[in-house]
Amino acid sequence: MTVIDRNRAEKVLYRVAICAFTYYPGKPDREPGYDVEEDVAWCTVPLEKCLPEPDLQMFRSVIRMLITEPLADRRPFIQKLAEISGE
Repeated sequence: MTVIDRNRAEKVLYRVAICAFTYYPGKPDREPGYDVEEDVAWCTVPLEKCLPEPDLQMFRSVIRMLITEPLADRRPFIQKLAEISGE
């Protein structure tokens, strides 16, 4: 299992929270130029040099869903970040 330092995990969690909090249905239509993929890319920057590509792709997929689905259960994501940061 790949282990990342806690600081990186906290950065990812913070970034996902900010993006999920500021996202709303219709945002791409109301804010020209907005692209959720840019948010996903920003959220995963702290993981890019630490995780193998398949794991990074999995995180991107989960993060995309967490940003766009306000009722999504975030606990598994938080638990996975804790797991890979040795918590």
